[in-house]
Amino acid sequence: MSTSHEPTNIRIGVDLGGTKVEAVALDASGTILARERVATPRDYRATVDAIAGLVRGVESQAGARGTVGVGIPGAVNPRNGLVKNANSTWLIGQPLRGDLEAELTRPVRMENDANCFALSEAVDGAGAGASNVFGVILGTGVGGGIVIDGKVIEGVNLIAGEWGHNPLPWIRADEFPGPECYCGKNGCIETFLSGPGFESDFTAKTGRRLAAKAIVDAATAGEPAARDALARYHDRLARALSSVINLLDPDVIVLGGGMSNTPGLAAAVSERLPQYVFSSSVETRVVGNRHGDSSGVRGAAWLWPL
Repeated sequence: MSTSHEPTNIRIGVDLGGTKVEAVALDASGTILARERVATPRDYRATVDAIAGLVRGVESQAGARGTVGVGIPGAVNPRNGLVKNANSTWLIGQPLRGDLEAELTRPVRMENDANCFALSEAVDGAGAGASNVFGVILGTGVGGGIVIDGKVIEGVNLIAGEWGHNPLPWIRADEFPGPECYCGKNGCIETFLSGPGFESDFTAKTGRRLAAKAIVDAATAGEPAARDALARYHDRLARALSSVINLLDPDVIVLGGGMSNTPGLAAAVSERLPQYVFSSSVETRVVGNRHGDSSGVRGAAWLWPL
């Protein structure tokens, strides 16, 4: 049911986040016709009802019935249709796509939220026109998505783009073995480059606890310890992305997530890439995103062609 296609002139996208569920209706050009959001329920059945209600709400505003794509913080196991690897734990083991299809009486396409971000930026965002786009999430966690010729690459294990759970490349003596990650390993990229990882690094060096934005603001104001922390972040991000370039060789890397709002981040990383990439020149562009917090919900809508 989930692979068929209904004629329509609008796409509905839903982004199921940790704090909010958002839905938009897009026309054929990507213009937002309607938008609604609610707080994320902490219960499975209430989550199904919330998504269905949002879809009906934006369709009512737009005056048309649309295809439905949903971005989730996890993946759907193709063997049994059940959600796995979701940090919204009440979704794990549940037939979310099937229940939504029954509730909305139409096929629903469902994709990891990082993949939706990458797809949005590849279709009409900062990576538009590029054939090979890597979308990066630098937030409370570190994730990513790969879009090649407009198609999301999922992989046989549904983990394509999960660079955050590789080890930090070219790890140094004062970084080894690295912080412990929730996945059970030490030194994952996520433990260094997530917002909490950046904060923990600053605390470890200074004994002071500051939020990520406060550290960045202090660095901008010239505070030495904060500037050092930000320089370490730039270098670690360049190392981590260099390994992605060596493997995937994307045309564009689009930065997303809360840490991507750090002023000058893309330029600082681009400047350091030639130290690490296995090439005499680095043509890959590292850029900020175009659609910001709307990338996930737009990408979910783009899961369907018209």
